[in-house]
Amino acid sequence: MGNAHHPMTKWLHGLISAFQFLSRIPVPIEIHYDEQVFKRSVPFYPLVGGVIGLLLYAISYVSEAILPALPASILILIGWIALTGGLHLDGLMDTADGILSHRSRERMLEIMKDSRVGAMGVIVCVLYLLMKFSLIYMVVTENRMGLLVSLLIIPIWSRWFITAAITIWPYARINAGMGSMFKGTPIRYVIYGAVVSTLLSLIIYDVLLMNGFSDQWRLMLLVVGGMLLIGLAAGVYIARKLGGQTGDTYGTLNELVELAGLMIVVSYYHFMM
Repeated sequence: MGNAHHPMTKWLHGLISAFQFLSRIPVPIEIHYDEQVFKRSVPFYPLVGGVIGLLLYAISYVSEAILPALPASILILIGWIALTGGLHLDGLMDTADGILSHRSRERMLEIMKDSRVGAMGVIVCVLYLLMKFSLIYMVVTENRMGLLVSLLIIPIWSRWFITAAITIWPYARINAGMGSMFKGTPIRYVIYGAVVSTLLSLIIYDVLLMNGFSDQWRLMLLVVGGMLLIGLAAGVYIARKLGGQTGDTYGTLNELVELAGLMIVVSYYHFMM
């Protein structure tokens, strides 16, 4: 695709890599993957989250138009999983199997590398999906604008938190696993991602403002701030257990941060009513 050494081409490859790696949104362009491509994909993670959020909102709009709230909420959850191919859920299950085994650090990392899913991984996944479904259902039934904030804001900042985790904590494995491709990612790439996240959030706020929902800025700030705080706490806990993060734990942090965002939205409207 054009001159592979041209700066614009390199960044375009990073953009394509971000969509191909983090989602199942079809981008049928073949690129050569290496460490630099993976690192350049990092600033575009929030953009992937934004597109996922738009597609989720479209799913919710159509499903709510033709179905009651309960099956519509299930379809939103299915869409949320399908758009990522279950990538982050897989990381959540592997991380649960490792950390909840209460073995040594080295043994935990070995368990997480095993492609087979253990009992703790299944249990955690089932409980996680039940909680996520219940929260989606509550937002669907209680507040339209809350749903808009949930589906558009949460996927953006949960994916930005992955970029932050890449630079905040060391990689737990020694040159092993796909996550090692991100070692040495420049901090400026994370800052670029934060700028993208902020711009997307401001655009979403403008949409809410035009529709007469100017008070939603409080909810947006609560959601983003709460997500980042809970993500930081979870990241610290995981890093203490494993000596850093892995590709699996990046996915785990994404899922935990998303769940935190939904819980904040539901709690906000619960106390406001």
